[in-house]
Amino acid sequence: MPRPHRSGRRRWLASTALTLLTLAWTPLARAQTKAQPEGVVDRVARTGELVLVGPSDLAPLVSVDAQGQPIGYGVEVARRIQAELASAVGRPVKLRFEAVTNPGELGQRLAEGKADLACGLPFSWERDMWIDYSLPIGISGLRLLAPAGRLDGSPESLAGRRIGVVSESLAATELQGIQPEAKAVDFPSLAAAVAALKAGQVDGVIGDTALLASLAGGPASPPLVLTPEVPYENYALACVLPENDSAFRNLVNLAIARFLQGYLDGQNDAVTAVHRWVGPGSALNRSPEQIRTYYESVLLGVEAIRPLPPAKSSAQPTP
Repeated sequence: MPRPHRSGRRRWLASTALTLLTLAWTPLARAQTKAQPEGVVDRVARTGELVLVGPSDLAPLVSVDAQGQPIGYGVEVARRIQAELASAVGRPVKLRFEAVTNPGELGQRLAEGKADLACGLPFSWERDMWIDYSLPIGISGLRLLAPAGRLDGSPESLAGRRIGVVSESLAATELQGIQPEAKAVDFPSLAAAVAALKAGQVDGVIGDTALLASLAGGPASPPLVLTPEVPYENYALACVLPENDSAFRNLVNLAIARFLQGYLDGQNDAVTAVHRWVGPGSALNRSPEQIRTYYESVLLGVEAIRPLPPAKSSAQPTP
């Protein structure tokens, strides 16, 4: 039998090698496909449910009303994300809220796929290593809440003082840098820390400005004030979601961009929702100019979203 031509023999060897490689790769590819976790978009398409987690007592960001329903600025953002998902998967989507008070547990549930979303959290580089952040939805900072005249907010005034912080929070970490000689007192929530402050159990509480402003109300003698005038640290507030889920993150960012752009365009539903929680007369009392300036700065880094004009009908008018 004649030997194959040299070029034909090379083609035969290449074909055989490719066949063997394909046979060897197929089980591995299948195993890797099976090992890939289910993304949020796929899970929502299958279950029709988006699971929002977060504390239930952090007005105006996230809290629950008398009927146990979630309310707040972070929830308004989550509802926009819910609507964006419903459009993407082609079915109604229910927003289910589960209260989680411990920051560490909240992040762990997102990382393990036991929750889908949390909104209104401060950005943290440490947390960003294992969960992802959305576009910012607001800005806040760390300040001190204390009885008027007791502390001026300077690092020196905190030395030797009992300062309440939420366990495993940004404030707990920052207090060590602001004043190492302060005596940090851990609490499970900011509401518990402020309650202890009103009861005289701590000298002050360091936490998020927006949340402290909301919790400072009610009877207190002397009245509680926030210091210093300039926060110890400013940071963005955003939504957090499972890491490396780009399909879901894209939809989250799109929903946030639509919401912020809607406010800038004067859409009634967006303006009403924002002003209810952070605008004039709210606990934060931000002016429309302040809100617009921040929203415009967030949207500078992305494409503007403009509503399309209504399509013109191709039907000819009836004579």
